[in-house]
Amino acid sequence: MGRAALEVADIFRIHGPAWREAQRGHLSLAQLKVMSAIEQCRTAALGGHVLHCDGCGADQVSYNSCRNRHCPKCQASAAQRWLEARQADLLPVEYYHVVFTLPAPIADIAYYNKAVVYRLLFDVAAETLLTIGADPKHLGARLGITLVLHTWGSALTHHPHVHGIVPGGGLSPDGKRWVACRPGFFLPVRVLSRLFRRRFLEELLRAHHDGRLQFFGEHATLAATDAFSRWLMPLRQCEWVVYAKRPFAGPEAVLAYLSRYTHRVAISNSRLIALDERGVTFRWKDYRAKGRTRHKAMTLEPGEFMRRFLLHVLPGGFHRIRHYGLLANCSRTANLALARQLLHEPPPDIPTPEGVDVAPTFVCPHCGRAMIIVQTFVRGETIRAPPQILAP
Repeated sequence: MGRAALEVADIFRIHGPAWREAQRGHLSLAQLKVMSAIEQCRTAALGGHVLHCDGCGADQVSYNSCRNRHCPKCQASAAQRWLEARQADLLPVEYYHVVFTLPAPIADIAYYNKAVVYRLLFDVAAETLLTIGADPKHLGARLGITLVLHTWGSALTHHPHVHGIVPGGGLSPDGKRWVACRPGFFLPVRVLSRLFRRRFLEELLRAHHDGRLQFFGEHATLAATDAFSRWLMPLRQCEWVVYAKRPFAGPEAVLAYLSRYTHRVAISNSRLIALDERGVTFRWKDYRAKGRTRHKAMTLEPGEFMRRFLLHVLPGGFHRIRHYGLLANCSRTANLALARQLLHEPPPDIPTPEGVDVAPTFVCPHCGRAMIIVQTFVRGETIRAPPQILAP
């Protein structure tokens, strides 16, 4: 029998208790909740059910998931549900991938001001795209934008950036035409970068004046207005990273991309290599290197691995997927219907529930037949009797 694959949960279960004790007072309640959820995910601690297959008679114990959005094991089903809801939103046009990244100094203060700075990152990136898209010198149209927040680099460092998925065109100001961008070209990246930099720094300075930012440690002196203004000066001169990739190869590629990015967490279990006396070893990609040398292995002491993982816990209730412009939730349906009409595209064929063959929730791993729940048990409750035939 093969060795079980290493999971983030294993690292938390083995090294988490001692590390939590050492970090007492330095971990937020949200971080402690994430650790607890991941440790208990798909264990008897969360309860579960016993499944039975009428086809081959096999029985199987299945434990409940934590459903925490930071858990590596709980994102696949959430991503699939989200994608199914988004399929009807796709238009028959080119789609572009745009990325807005915060400079390292701002990323440093963002860690202690997540709700404020991440919200600014979303709103200013969207405003930049909508403003340049509406400019007649560039496109002269109202865009639709989906933004996804990622806060990590491949080595689990704090690296806040948003990925934008944008249709290659938009509605004319009078709503009577679909205005398409040039094939293979979306909007000028340098123009986007300069406007993004200016507007973000303006809004960040306003947040400081309003007392919405807090500073600690080496940044404590930035609480003073004059010191903060001086600190911002170099950031007004340096280049901010904004780039646009080639258009996706059709709507299917957009969905494939979204399935990989929308519900991604800081590190997936598949990237973990080993947990031993040296620490936690995992795969990462060095974007500064070229070719095959990009893909490397890194080993971190378990406490440092957990610290880096927990850097990316989001504030409670903070949405990491947001829609703007034509795709804003308040008017998405009407805007997409109008866009399809102008593109001479029929409405999407969404099957009614009566015409859909609903796949079984649980499938027998031995014969492929549907499995039924014959017993449930809640948190901390033991199974009343062993299954008749345990799955090998």
